[in-house]
Amino acid sequence: MATRTTTGRAGGGGQQASSWRDVRPAGIVLLAGPEEYLASRAAESIRRQVRTAQPEAELVRFDAGTYEAGTLSMHASPSLFGDWKIIEAAGLAQMNDAFLVDALDYASDPAPDVVLVLRHAGGNRGKKLLDALKAGPATIVDCQPLKKDGDKAEFVTTEFRLARRRIDPDAVRALVGSVGSQLPELAAACQQLMADTAGDVSAETVEKYYGGRVEATGFKVADAALAGRTAQALSMLRHALATGADPVPIVAALAMKVRAVAKVHGVRGSSGQLAKDLGMAPWQVDQARREAQRFSAEALARSIRALADADAQVKGESRDPVYAVERAVTVIALGDG
Repeated sequence: MATRTTTGRAGGGGQQASSWRDVRPAGIVLLAGPEEYLASRAAESIRRQVRTAQPEAELVRFDAGTYEAGTLSMHASPSLFGDWKIIEAAGLAQMNDAFLVDALDYASDPAPDVVLVLRHAGGNRGKKLLDALKAGPATIVDCQPLKKDGDKAEFVTTEFRLARRRIDPDAVRALVGSVGSQLPELAAACQQLMADTAGDVSAETVEKYYGGRVEATGFKVADAALAGRTAQALSMLRHALATGADPVPIVAALAMKVRAVAKVHGVRGSSGQLAKDLGMAPWQVDQARREAQRFSAEALARSIRALADADAQVKGESRDPVYAVERAVTVIALGDG
């Protein structure tokens, strides 16, 4: 099968790493890490690639936690008709001893015409097997959560690019701010926008679909404050709080914006290099630099202190946290004014 990657045998020169987007079918593929969505996307891609080349490939699934001895070797045995097999073993983080023994034995001599996909969500269970796979026969796919907004923005941009669609940078930021807390939800939002719209996706389009989210409200307040539009920022803040918005994510949005400004304040270098060094997207660096022009080091320090106070107030140190939030918005919006 042309799409299969030869990985070698145990002790044959170390692991082959692959991104979840670029993974190819191989004798053994280990999907390692807690982000279930990325692991499912990688497994789906492997399945699709195998069946594109081998439409009759058999799919076998079992759980390593309830595994019965001999199951792996039985399913990996050659078929009478020579068909390929895809074997997916889930739950390696809770694998039982029988699976550990059989998987270690299998890893020393993987079967031909079999693609074995192993899912380990994290932890130390089965460390001997993981070490053996990483040392030799497996392709390793790192399935870690996307925690940085820059990584989430890159995820959104790539989703659209692969679909041959374009999304404006402001729209990317708005989408991440609105639905970026959970990756499956962010991916679903991308698919919805691509399915329901034509042409470029703008920030106005994202606002139409997701503008009611609390996170989006927080970023609107933050945008106005960082731009120096004091009256607008306070008006939006008061409206959001009056309509039941939780002040905690609003303060979080303000803090994220101010942190970005603090990262680039007074720093020299190209947007691309700073983006790499700071874990931000280039457009985020450019925007933060524009916003940083309103702040001296003293003004930025005042904003950070006001935000720290507001964060403490909204998390229980005050019965009336609204004043602290309003003060933080005012301090940020005034900048050096």
